[in-house]
Amino acid sequence: MKTQTEQGAPRRKGIGSLLRLLPYAKPYRWHFAAVVLLVLVYNATSVLQPYLVKVAIDDDISAPHPNMRGLWTVSLLYVMVVLVSLVANYVQILIVQYSGQNVIREIRLALFKHIERQSMAFFDTNAIGRLVTNVSNDTETVSQFFTNFFLSMLRDGLSLVMVIVAMFELDVRIASYCMVLIPLLFGISAVFRKRLRGAYQTTRTRLSNTMAFLAENLAGIRIIQIFHQERRQARQFEELNVRHRSANVREYRISVMFNRTFEMLGNAAVAAVVWIGGGAVLHGAILFGTLYAFINYIRQFFQPINSITQQWNTLQSAAVAADRIGNILSVEPAIVDAPDAKPITPTDVRGEVEFRGVSFAYKEGQPVLRDISFHIEPGSFVGFVGPTGAGKSSLMSLLVRFYHPTSGQVLLDGTDLREFRQRDLRKVIGLVLQEANLFTGTVLDNIRLFREDISEEQVVEAAKAVGAHDIVQKLPDGYHTHLYSKGANLSMGERQLISFARIVCLNPRVLILDEATANLDSKTEELVSRGLQAVAQNRTTLVIAHRLSTIRRADCIYVLERGHIVERGRHEELLALGGLYAELHAKSGIEYESPQIEQPN
Repeated sequence: MKTQTEQGAPRRKGIGSLLRLLPYAKPYRWHFAAVVLLVLVYNATSVLQPYLVKVAIDDDISAPHPNMRGLWTVSLLYVMVVLVSLVANYVQILIVQYSGQNVIREIRLALFKHIERQSMAFFDTNAIGRLVTNVSNDTETVSQFFTNFFLSMLRDGLSLVMVIVAMFELDVRIASYCMVLIPLLFGISAVFRKRLRGAYQTTRTRLSNTMAFLAENLAGIRIIQIFHQERRQARQFEELNVRHRSANVREYRISVMFNRTFEMLGNAAVAAVVWIGGGAVLHGAILFGTLYAFINYIRQFFQPINSITQQWNTLQSAAVAADRIGNILSVEPAIVDAPDAKPITPTDVRGEVEFRGVSFAYKEGQPVLRDISFHIEPGSFVGFVGPTGAGKSSLMSLLVRFYHPTSGQVLLDGTDLREFRQRDLRKVIGLVLQEANLFTGTVLDNIRLFREDISEEQVVEAAKAVGAHDIVQKLPDGYHTHLYSKGANLSMGERQLISFARIVCLNPRVLILDEATANLDSKTEELVSRGLQAVAQNRTTLVIAHRLSTIRRADCIYVLERGHIVERGRHEELLALGGLYAELHAKSGIEYESPQIEQPN
């Protein structure tokens, strides 16, 4: 856990992170410059309005000879000033929102692209929920800096300066008395600011806890219902809601106290100005119109300070969010292409795979693979078996270059994988996982992965090759059936068939099946196995087998245990050895063997 000192540090970093995000605003610098100009116009017209009334009172109404024509002129000018103020305010808000939202769009896009470039090691140490929060909530919080905070600080800061200047122009003595309020106002703001910040952070933390509990329960709703935990979970959710409600009430109570304190002080200041200014009017030191302007200016004097104080929480939240975004953007991908990386095309690849003395560890000092060496000829069909945690999936992750080996080499056609571009390498090596990953879109889009260069006819042929065509045809709109998130409107077997059709459609030279048939029923597995017989033709196929029946006719089977290859050979040879493979086969306890992937000719 972070110490208190470490927890305090991000604040300073956060401000720096906000500044580091400013380059994203560079394309919209002229928009923000226009906002500055419009704010000047808006503030000038706001300050000018009380002055015009002052002129009307002193020069036209209270004069020995009232001037109706002058009054009409001032009134018309006042209306024009108000209209200009309204237009300037409207346009400045539109421009700020347009520019600010575009800046956030650029940041969000950059963050998404940066996360997508990361290696698998990055996702091993960063929770998906946290990354989603970075892309959605944190960027939304930072948007408040480019919209609300920027506009408020600019407008309120200039307004405060202009009001003070106008007050001194009217009467130096009364303006000097009013300046006594400044340290008092900022002192009150400092006291409430600390309390508001604490209340705000408590509220957000308790809201986050409530949302996390809700997400956890919805994800595990089946378990909750099976074990009748609804009431218990509802009680816990109610407790979290009560805590959040209490924090919310406290936050609003402090906010109301702060606002009412400012309001009370403002009214007291108006009363003081009336007392002091009224005496000056009675003694003929100033005119009544000047007193009226002072009363309006003293009201305008409090609003910017109040607003600036309220924006402090916005700045703090944006700074913390920007720091989290900056932390993600500062992480360089662990897997990068060499400057002189070789381009490859599927037609150039024969499919020869070799591991030379490969060792690998996800965490230093905790090796998962130890000195692995094997050679696979192009077009071979090989299997990998072993108990859970033996390192089978880690081997495949190294082959698709999700990770780099700690030592040793992984080669394709005699060339180290690090010499290829990742983009090209993953066009020639295909991977099918145990859990099918489908995206929101049509069946057609999911098979061709949204690539418009792959025709519908090619998609249909791929589906036919793995036995998915008949299943797709039974869907409401066939290949144009819209799939929900993760393919929720398909069965597990149907989702896996779609993923098999995808790999056939993309036509890799090396095919990896990571326990891809483990979740299929016997009937669906029979369909898939028949399709894969055609798929495995003329390409190197590596299968991590959960069901040993799927690799009985493999050219070679590698048996792993604790990161070592302990046995290798054909099915009959390994059974004859009477070792780990024979033990795993015996534990399967089945006489009937489900259809296996035939060895390609």
